[in-house]
Amino acid sequence: MAGTQDVALSVKDLKTYFYTNNRCNKAVNGVSFEIRKGKTLCIVGESGCGKSVTASTIMQLLPKLSRIEQGQITYHSDDGDVNIEQLDRDGKEMRAIRGSEIAMIFQDPMTALNPVYTIGFQIGESLKYHTDLSRSEIRAKTIDLLRDMGISLPEMRVDDYPHSYSGGMRQRAMIAMAMSCNPKILIADEPTTALDVTIQSQIFELMEKLKTENETAIMLITHDMGVVAELADDVAVMYMGNIVEAGTVDQVLRYPVHPYTRALLESIPVLGRGRDQDIQPIAGSTPDPYDRPKGCQFAPRCKFRVDACDVMPDEVTYNETHRVMCWRYQEFLPDAE
Repeated sequence: MAGTQDVALSVKDLKTYFYTNNRCNKAVNGVSFEIRKGKTLCIVGESGCGKSVTASTIMQLLPKLSRIEQGQITYHSDDGDVNIEQLDRDGKEMRAIRGSEIAMIFQDPMTALNPVYTIGFQIGESLKYHTDLSRSEIRAKTIDLLRDMGISLPEMRVDDYPHSYSGGMRQRAMIAMAMSCNPKILIADEPTTALDVTIQSQIFELMEKLKTENETAIMLITHDMGVVAELADDVAVMYMGNIVEAGTVDQVLRYPVHPYTRALLESIPVLGRGRDQDIQPIAGSTPDPYDRPKGCQFAPRCKFRVDACDVMPDEVTYNETHRVMCWRYQEFLPDAE
């Protein structure tokens, strides 16, 4: 664990459940992690594992038929610790934090941006709410933000509507909106999913710049292990609402000790190894969240399954920063020596 002064946000034993048609989906089922100042935490895993729900819970942007069942989300602000889970999701305190102290880049900018307002107006709204700038200062700052994001002719494009921006430009506008108030924490939910590789690269460069210049703590949600290897300082691997393995990027990618992490890495081709490399798909499919397997959630798909897997394993921290939830993790430890 990092020292408290280095941690921007800590999450402890968080459980977020969704209730529909008298059924309960335990979307996030007891996760704990820390986001450190000036560092990037990457959360990886298959679709439906609870990555985006974790982000929405931190931002208090959950739908009505859901609630935080237990756990703590502690934002370590300059003015002292704030327990986000205790705040009213639409209350004054949460609205003051959201966008100003903790900002989020959403997965699809076309649905996150309002089509009937100009880009400049939408970025300016955040500045208007969280700062004391005048109307002319807000416009000037908005143009500067668009320029910093690499949008050409920002003095003209500031008055355009979202539909006249390309996908990459919309995502840049979203990042400009997120960064307008210099947040302490930036949550990026698969920010480059729909973009081509060159635009992806530029957006990740922007995020790295923000991290180094502003000491921003970044939580990046992604499926892309290449992005993880390039950007992450710490990695948390999620599966069916649990963090099954977490540690530094070096520990998790070089010496994975959970069968799911190993399976994820084995399913990805490695550049430079040629076409003869053995790429193994992960067996089976993700279980129905309303009809979960008992015990370890990955057990039905795991080639290392034993009878003990009928009981959920406890989380084990076997050195200072590397932790895992698996009954058989010690069998993989020789690889980590």
